[in-house]
Amino acid sequence: MKHLLASAALGALLLGQAGLADAETPDDQLIVGFDMNNVLTLDPAAITGADAVQILNNVYDTIVRLDPETYELVPSIATSWEVAEDNRSITFQIDPDATFASGNPVTAEDVAYSLRRPIKLNLAQSTWLVSRGYTAENIEEMTEVVDDKTLRLHLPQADDPRLLMMTLTMNGPGSILDRAVVEEHDDGDMGTAWLTNNSAGSGAFTLNQWRANEYVILTKNPEYWGDEPSMERVLMRHLPESQSQRLALEQGDLDIGYSLGAADLRALEANEDITVETVPSAGFYYLGVSMKNEILANPKVREALRYLIDYDGINSAIMPYFGVERQVPVNSYAFAAADDPGYELDVERAKELLAEAGYPDGFDTTLRVISEQEFLDSATAIQGTLAQAGINAEIITGDGGQIYGAMRSREFDMLVGRGGGGQNPHPDSNLRAVAYNPDNSDEAGLTNYQGWRTSFFDEELNEMIENALVEGDVEVQEQMYADIQARMQELVMSIQPFSEVVVTAAYQDDVEGVVVDVWTSRFEDVTKNR
Repeated sequence: MKHLLASAALGALLLGQAGLADAETPDDQLIVGFDMNNVLTLDPAAITGADAVQILNNVYDTIVRLDPETYELVPSIATSWEVAEDNRSITFQIDPDATFASGNPVTAEDVAYSLRRPIKLNLAQSTWLVSRGYTAENIEEMTEVVDDKTLRLHLPQADDPRLLMMTLTMNGPGSILDRAVVEEHDDGDMGTAWLTNNSAGSGAFTLNQWRANEYVILTKNPEYWGDEPSMERVLMRHLPESQSQRLALEQGDLDIGYSLGAADLRALEANEDITVETVPSAGFYYLGVSMKNEILANPKVREALRYLIDYDGINSAIMPYFGVERQVPVNSYAFAAADDPGYELDVERAKELLAEAGYPDGFDTTLRVISEQEFLDSATAIQGTLAQAGINAEIITGDGGQIYGAMRSREFDMLVGRGGGGQNPHPDSNLRAVAYNPDNSDEAGLTNYQGWRTSFFDEELNEMIENALVEGDVEVQEQMYADIQARMQELVMSIQPFSEVVVTAAYQDDVEGVVVDVWTSRFEDVTKNR
């Protein structure tokens, strides 16, 4: 290790030893438990999954950020920005005080280099910018360095600049790297090998050490240009077993636990020394149907299904720590998100609709679900309420590849699943995932679109989604998104959400400033009130 651990408590935790019942972590060191099975590299351009983002949020700044409470865009590396009248460029002013951990000032050249790098390397995080029209051929031209502290980012296609900026709040596509430091370690790979386990950022912490599936140690950045963090060091420990995190929290060996199961969270809520906090996150749990099935293609049947989900019962008994009730396929934190329509379990109303559709005695079908507890329990509950209206749904279980594989090949009837976009608070993220389907042919193979997977197609809705994205007047745009959500209710979509995905963390009562959402989580504002 580059630094000696400052306490026996830290050393014991690194060695996996149990702490004493009255153990307490050091006042200036934060110990975090999470699951790092999917952390394969710490190169921002190559990471996959939220766990790596949670690490890099503390090491790299982005050009703008999302406020974790309001989901509004706020300054970061850029102190201000101006969108062109035609919505085809954004001019960012770089903070004159922004400094990398090396001591180098952050310049517009650094920002341009950082945005170009994932695309030039064609690494995992390039997908976010490629989807906005950037390519290896146009990225140099699109990232215009006006002067040392001014970057003009051009939009290669008609788009919403707000959505592009929201994309750049994410570490991965938006991470700002110290170009000079990375180029010192460029062996023809733009520093990829070196950045796997080293950092070149301007964040509140620097990467001290990473051992795959063991731990990450972050050290306070002495050159940090923002408010000085209270923590000298952060130890992020690989604790994939929920029970291990719960035990460490109860013993005082852990400050924050991010990967806890429902049973352990329930037990921790009874502990007066522990805070359990839940916040909404990307996507939904839903009942999906295939429009290839002629019965389910009938809108009256799909409307009946709306009234055969016990929303309140599922969310109160099954979904705590997994989801909260949501019936609209736009995340609650997205701007212009509609209120829930207030559907309730109403078997008699469902029977009336089925009779109108020509199925007064119900019908036989299949209901696919992955073999994980909250999915199985939800599917079983839905199976029971379907039966009350004469719908005999045979449950078919399997792993994610089997169940979602049937959906991707469009060979299913009904399915309880999870998904629906929402990685940022722009409704387009949800709408593209759930409703948009530019080509409904089997040959199109648009497996990223749940509209295509479920064979749902409405040309007018497609046009409405496309037009709303590029509308430059914010008030008009918000009304367009309200109209889209109303249209979706009228059409009776093939995806009916019953719960919005949440993330939950547990932390010691004397730890303050915790951000639960892993996509926006940072430790620079965490303090210990002792």
